[in-house]
Amino acid sequence: MPAIRKPVIWAATSAAAMMIAISGYLLARPRDAGSVTGAVLRQDSDLGKQFPVANAKISLGDDLSKDAATSDSAGLFHLKVRPGVHIGQMVTLQLRHPDYRPMNVSEYLQDRLYVIRMVPVNPRVDSGFDAPMILSDIRVRYATRNEISVNAGTALKTFEVVNTGDVPCDRHSSCSPDGKWKAAVGGASLDAGQNSEFRDVRVSCIAGPCPFTKIEKDSFSGGGRHVGVTVRNWSDTTTFLLEAEVTHTTNGDVISQSFPAIFDRAMSFSLPASAQGPSVEATVNGEDIVFPLDPSLVLSWAVCSVRTSGDGTKLYRCVLKPGYRFR
Repeated sequence: MPAIRKPVIWAATSAAAMMIAISGYLLARPRDAGSVTGAVLRQDSDLGKQFPVANAKISLGDDLSKDAATSDSAGLFHLKVRPGVHIGQMVTLQLRHPDYRPMNVSEYLQDRLYVIRMVPVNPRVDSGFDAPMILSDIRVRYATRNEISVNAGTALKTFEVVNTGDVPCDRHSSCSPDGKWKAAVGGASLDAGQNSEFRDVRVSCIAGPCPFTKIEKDSFSGGGRHVGVTVRNWSDTTTFLLEAEVTHTTNGDVISQSFPAIFDRAMSFSLPASAQGPSVEATVNGEDIVFPLDPSLVLSWAVCSVRTSGDGTKLYRCVLKPGYRFR
């Protein structure tokens, strides 16, 4: 029996040793990097002024990247590297932008997100201008297409529930809730018309022995185009008032206004996906001026970019041109 088991043990041992060797080889083999992902920001000690740098060119030295990557409006870049460039290899990230100092970042390539901050060539672009144009009281205006409800007035209707009091119930007609007295049932309804509805509907007993009445059917408290009410009365005739506010609904433009966040020489603001016809209003050297913000994003006093999120929200960022400053 022992002689039979030895070959089995040796085979199992050899297989385990081979698996360990293969695993060790796979773990030790350099892993290709594939790509480098990161973001380019403006270097500043104030975190609120570390703005994204768009249109920066990023590449690897020694021609290790396929093509140079370009950062987008959020500063994001994806740089594809050549096959054979592996994790742990020493590389040099090269960043170039006309408004920022060239950067060469040398380090061992890692599987991580790279956040690189570039230093502006001219941190204070106002220098050299004795009287820069001053922008203040900046507002962003835009329109959204929404349903607009307009109060068209009040609708009212009176109705009577005719009955004679103190008549015993004969069990063959409507009766009081306790089944003792003969009752009558009456009501009224209103139609608001096309594209209109009732709101704040009220029903009131305004004459007669009101304590001996009861709302039998409520078709009014929820509002809507059609409303109505049914009332049970087990005494003398009573008079009721059905009253409601009428609102007319139509589609129209709603003008909204927001204020941008301003840090140093840049301002940022977001607009909903439904925003139409945005414009920037500002006081320039004491004069109120409206600057339409069309899809080309051309402003005389700033360079603007826009980034659209998954839900359609648009984030705008505008950086002042030389000769202008915020106040």
